[in-house]
Amino acid sequence: QVQLVESGGGLVQAGGSLRLSCAASGRAFTMYNMGWFRQAPGKEREFVAGTRLSGTSTTYADSVKGRFIISRDHAKNTVYLQMNSLKPEDTAVYYCASGPNLAAHPPLVVYWGEGTLVTVSS
Repeated sequence: QVQLVESGGGLVQAGGSLRLSCAASGRAFTMYNMGWFRQAPGKEREFVAGTRLSGTSTTYADSVKGRFIISRDHAKNTVYLQMNSLKPEDTAVYYCASGPNLAAHPPLVVYWGEGTLVTVSS
């Protein structure tokens, strides 16, 4: 059974940092690109960052470029999202995702995690 399990969310003050982790089982990690989306209250889910299957190429939403870093550890089947210089507008539920093209419109996602809440206080 394929699973994506996120962890690392929580409450942080503006300017602080958090690191999210997504442990993937099965073909979610070995067959597809991996990435992160987020959904703020009252807003649509949006792409945040993605890393290709090889881990050699990454893509970021303009709103997080220079602040967030995505990486994948093939030995641990885990994807990370290091979030620095957090802002109140980064508050959202963050979802791990796996699929052939996460940055597409609409995104091509095969598997979703359950989400982890990140709250940034001002």
